[in-house]
Amino acid sequence: MRMPVEAVPRHATNVPTLLKSRTLPWDKCPEALQSAPFMPDKSRQLGVRYATASDGVRLAWAESGSGIPLIRAATWLTHLESDAASPVWRHWIAFLSKHFRLIRYDERGCGMTDWDVRDMSLGRRVRDLETVADAAGLKEPFSLLGMSHGATVSVAYAAAHPERVARMILYGGYARGALRRGHAESERVFRAIVDLTSLWGSDNAAFREVFTSLFIPQGTDEQLRWFNELCRKSVSPELAGTLLKARASVDISSRLKRVRTPTLVAPLSEGRLLASEIPGAQFVELESCNHILLEHEDAWARFQESVLEFTGQSAAVSGHRAFGALSPRERATLSLLTEGLSNAEIAVRLGISEKTVRNHLSKLFDKLGVWSRTQAIVFAREHGFSHNA
Repeated sequence: MRMPVEAVPRHATNVPTLLKSRTLPWDKCPEALQSAPFMPDKSRQLGVRYATASDGVRLAWAESGSGIPLIRAATWLTHLESDAASPVWRHWIAFLSKHFRLIRYDERGCGMTDWDVRDMSLGRRVRDLETVADAAGLKEPFSLLGMSHGATVSVAYAAAHPERVARMILYGGYARGALRRGHAESERVFRAIVDLTSLWGSDNAAFREVFTSLFIPQGTDEQLRWFNELCRKSVSPELAGTLLKARASVDISSRLKRVRTPTLVAPLSEGRLLASEIPGAQFVELESCNHILLEHEDAWARFQESVLEFTGQSAAVSGHRAFGALSPRERATLSLLTEGLSNAEIAVRLGISEKTVRNHLSKLFDKLGVWSRTQAIVFAREHGFSHNA
């Protein structure tokens, strides 16, 4: 669908300090076909930056935290400027930022990224991920989180660039879009949802509430209100339908067996297909009715534990209190040490210098009360330190 440039918001400039802003408050949702307002000062405070894709679309991205680099492949219904304070996304960002160098970006056509887009194909979205990884200066292999349709981008990227992805976490993802699963009833529901998105710009929230109820049916009143407003704040009604159709038509089933990256998969129903077809993938069962795990859910706590175990950062699985004193980076270093990696190999995996690795080892030796690599490895194994990935 080609849309006139003047009718579609364009969300960025090449340099954040030159962002154009309207006079409306930054936290108000845009009306249909109006530019979503935001303020340059707010963007600078949040560390929002811009990278230009090869077709000229300007991608908004941000980073927080430190440690193992992790990119969250973009999904729609995000907004870099407000997600960290939202009751739906803030616990995700807080958890990931605590344990990783989290890099996230708004998808083309969404949030603070340009809304004037023509190409929304899977191939283009994979190239957008590459653009953000390059902009973040990631030379070493990084971890990749693919949520919902971000899983298709993650799988496609990992299959094509196995040397670039250290670990991959797929949550609520799928290999086949809604129109590629052969379910007539699902297709009928999908087409009805596409029709409803054209009315998102209406002041009547009922049209957005139908969509919200599919994502977080067990949300609190605050979460439901926030998600309703996010629908029209993060994407135009015209573009929402186009984005949904692009998702529904994708099928990456043939690429699953080509993935060589250690992978953790959490459901929806399509998650079982991902886990069964990706060689060696681990599957974690989570009991939740929500497409986005909410902070109060037991499934959210289980998901966090699984991610930390998978990335070698879990002290909770160990019975020895010494592991609890290790920082996330020290736990990651110990995990790789117990796998038999050299300092140089650990440096590459974590994206740090060998000198920094030596410093981490010195500190964790002190905390564990050991004097050598061999003693550290023996101590970790004898006391149940997990390094499964």
